[in-house]
Amino acid sequence: MIDQIKQFFSTRIDEPDGEPVHQRQLAAAALMVEIMVIDRTLDEEEQKIIRELLESQFSLSHEEIETLVRLAHSEVNDATSLFQFTRLINDHFAMHEKRELVENLWRVAFADNQLDKHEEALIRRISELLYVSHTDFIQAKHRANQNNGN
Repeated sequence: MIDQIKQFFSTRIDEPDGEPVHQRQLAAAALMVEIMVIDRTLDEEEQKIIRELLESQFSLSHEEIETLVRLAHSEVNDATSLFQFTRLINDHFAMHEKRELVENLWRVAFADNQLDKHEEALIRRISELLYVSHTDFIQAKHRANQNNGN
């Protein structure tokens, strides 16, 4: 699996200056997948919104998104804590990008029109680990909920 990840990222998503963009993208995708699976159901709407968010946030091709989602699923299954993902995001995302990510996590949670208490608790924990203020956390929730039509 490690070889697949290295090959995917080395051929598609390395920045010109040598800083691997893939780590940030994988961390963001993995957190979205964490939100999707925390309620123990794999909802098609949640999977669809993850793909849409990855496309709009990272401008990736369909093939790259599918590979990234597959790799994120694998990373989530192998992960022992959120720290490995949030550390990368804290190291490489500006605050506005962190707020956007939190809003995207809410969009994933709202995609199936059922906000599970575990989804909300996990987004709260991720927000805290990313040093996103409670105000920004609540505003992101409201924006995502409005965009979902609720």
